[in-house]
Amino acid sequence: MRDFSQGVEHLSINTATVKEQLALPAIIDACARRGIRAIDPWRDQVQAAGLQATARQLKDAGIGLSGYCRGGFFTASDAAGRRAALDDNRAAIDEAKTLSAPCLVLVVGALPGALQGSPTSKDISLARAHVYDGIAATLDYARGVGMPLAIEPLHPMQAADRACINTLEQALDMCDALDAGRTGMLGVALDVYHVWWDPKLASQIARAGADRLLAFHVCDWLIPTRDLLNDRGMMGDGIIDLKRLRGWVEAAGYTGFAEVEIFSNRWWSLPADETLDTCVARYQSTV
Repeated sequence: MRDFSQGVEHLSINTATVKEQLALPAIIDACARRGIRAIDPWRDQVQAAGLQATARQLKDAGIGLSGYCRGGFFTASDAAGRRAALDDNRAAIDEAKTLSAPCLVLVVGALPGALQGSPTSKDISLARAHVYDGIAATLDYARGVGMPLAIEPLHPMQAADRACINTLEQALDMCDALDAGRTGMLGVALDVYHVWWDPKLASQIARAGADRLLAFHVCDWLIPTRDLLNDRGMMGDGIIDLKRLRGWVEAAGYTGFAEVEIFSNRWWSLPADETLDTCVARYQSTV
């Protein structure tokens, strides 16, 4: 395994980690001051700051991307909604390309209307079929511009409203069906918060290999977890065996960034400098 203890060479900050304290330009500046070489920004933050302005600031700061959040949400209650989702994903690909992202992260969507509290269908199999079709169509466009897509399987607690792809095995099955030649254009974003519990995790990481492992997100699972969306733990504060899991990922050939992504009301309530300094310290000691 790589030695993370002496620097921040392989650390990335997902900008959601301090989104409540800082706007994107200030996040970039704060990361640059700490020598952090990569971030993963969210589309709404980029929109607020301006796409071209963000690209210029990143270049001037010497900071790259570990991914771009996010595309996906392919499901909808009608064909018009699904076509709109495809258009939005093409726009996300174009933005990711402008920012020189290594991949566009896909949170694929689930039961139509569920995220808004009014599901129009209970057919999760149909939702998964629409996800398959949506990724297939989006992959055609992504190939044309050279932007890899990274499917992020989400914990089953979010199967109804955010993502009906819930295990690494499901995500890899979809990759194999749509990209049998393992071209590097379709893979996975592996977030420990969503997959740590999976009894097949070690074998599926090995199955993925370096050409499917496009992103690696770290945080921790707290006991108890008081909010399933916004109570992620700082690395080392919970029960995920992070070093063991990273060992599996690196044994499979992954050499990219360890991206800290923490949705947390607690860490959002603290000064951004404290949150970021703790991210650095736990990356060096715990990840």
